[in-house]
Amino acid sequence: MVFFSVPLGKLVRRVSRLRGGGSALPGLVVEKIDPGFMRRTLTTLPHGVAVVSGTNGKTTTTKMVVELLESQGLKVFTNRTGSNFTRGVAAALLGEVDWRGRLDADVAVLELDEAHAVHFVNSVPPRYCLLLNVLRDQLDRFGEIDKTAQLLQHIAAKTTGTVVLNREDPRVARIADTLTGQDVRYFGLDDSLLGTFPNDDDMRAAPGSPAPAGLPAKPQADVVLRKVGVDSAEFEYDGGTVTTAMKLRGVYNIFNAAAALTLARSICGGGAATANHETLLQALSQVAPAFGRGESLTVDGQPLDLVLVKNPSGFRLGLKSFPAAGYATMIAINDNYADGRDMSWLWDVEFDSLRGGGVEVLTGSRAYDMALRLQYDEVPVGAVDTDIPAALAAFIREGQGKPKRIFCTYTAMLAIRRELSKITTVEVVS
Repeated sequence: MVFFSVPLGKLVRRVSRLRGGGSALPGLVVEKIDPGFMRRTLTTLPHGVAVVSGTNGKTTTTKMVVELLESQGLKVFTNRTGSNFTRGVAAALLGEVDWRGRLDADVAVLELDEAHAVHFVNSVPPRYCLLLNVLRDQLDRFGEIDKTAQLLQHIAAKTTGTVVLNREDPRVARIADTLTGQDVRYFGLDDSLLGTFPNDDDMRAAPGSPAPAGLPAKPQADVVLRKVGVDSAEFEYDGGTVTTAMKLRGVYNIFNAAAALTLARSICGGGAATANHETLLQALSQVAPAFGRGESLTVDGQPLDLVLVKNPSGFRLGLKSFPAAGYATMIAINDNYADGRDMSWLWDVEFDSLRGGGVEVLTGSRAYDMALRLQYDEVPVGAVDTDIPAALAAFIREGQGKPKRIFCTYTAMLAIRRELSKITTVEVVS
C-alpha cells in the first residue's frame, strides 16, 4: 500500500501547494486510502511520539519543545504548519518521508487539538504526552469543560511512557489519579505567581474567596517557574534555580516554557548525564513566538505586537503582558468556526486596565459585541468597523508615533497577518 499511497499523497500535496490550497488536504487523502500510514511511519522512531495538547498554548509550547530537543542533537519531526488535526499530521508527514514512506527523525513532537488527539492516540499510542490546561474555550464544540478534561485523560491513558501534567490546574493534575503504570511528571508555579496564572475555577470564583478546604498537597514539580521578568525568567529544577533571557513575550508563554522544559528533560532522560542543561537554556532563550502568537513586528518604524486571544484566561494574561498605558490598542473579534461561535466568554474578562488609554479600533464580525462589553467596563472606544482590512489600515495610519498591540481571535489574526504581509514596511522582530 505504501508504494501507492505515499506517491499519491505527495502528488496531491504538490498540486495543493501550487494552487494555494489547504495544508491538510493531502493528509485527508492519504488517511482515506491508507489508514495505517501514520502508525506505520511514526512507530519506528527511536524516541517515539510526544503529543502536546490542552486548551491554551499548544502551538508555542510545541515550538519550544522542538527547539529544545534540536539543541540536544535530536532530529525532530513536527507538524510545523500548525494544523493540529490528524489529517494535518498526515500531511506534514507526507512532506518529510521519502518515496518509500521512511521518516528520517529521532522523535515526533505533535501539537494536537484535544478532540482530534483522541483519534490520533487510538491509532498511534504516544510514548510521551504534555497536557497544558483545561479552560473554557469553544464550548460550542466540546459541550462543557469537564468534557475537555475527559479528552485529555484519554490521551494520558493511551500514553505508554511519561505523562507531563500542569500541577496548578486541578482538572489536569487529577488525571494522575486515573493512570496505571505511566511515569507522571509535573510542571508548576511558585506560590508568588499563582495569582498571575489563575485556573478556570479561580477565575470563576468570587473576588477574595478563600481556597477550598481539604485540598490535597501539591506533588513535587520537575520544573517550577519562580519569577517572570520583562525579558527573563527564573526556573527551579534539580534542586537549584537558573535564570535565562527570554525572547518570548507574554507571561503565559513563560509558564509554558516550564512545561516545555519538563517534556524535553523527560525525552532526553532528565539527568545531567543525558541532557546538556546549558544548551537547553540557551535554546530556550532564543525561541521566538509562533506565528501570530505574541509576535513582535515593526510597522512603519513602530513596534506592533499580535496577541492571540480565544478564552478568558488567554485574554486576561494577554492584557497583563503589556503596560496599561502608552500603547495604541486594537481588538479584533471573529466568531468563525475556528474561533468558536459562542463569544459569551468575553464577559468573563476584566478590561479595567484599558480604561485609561482606551481602545482605538474594534473590528471583526463581533466588533459591536466587543464594544458593548467595553462599555460596561467604561473603556473608551474610538472606532468600530467590522471590515478588518479597512480597520487595520486606519489603526496603522492614525496610530503613528505609538507602539501598537492587537488582541485578536484566531481567524482575525490570520486576516490581519495577510494584510500586514502586503505592507512593505513590515518587519518581523520575533
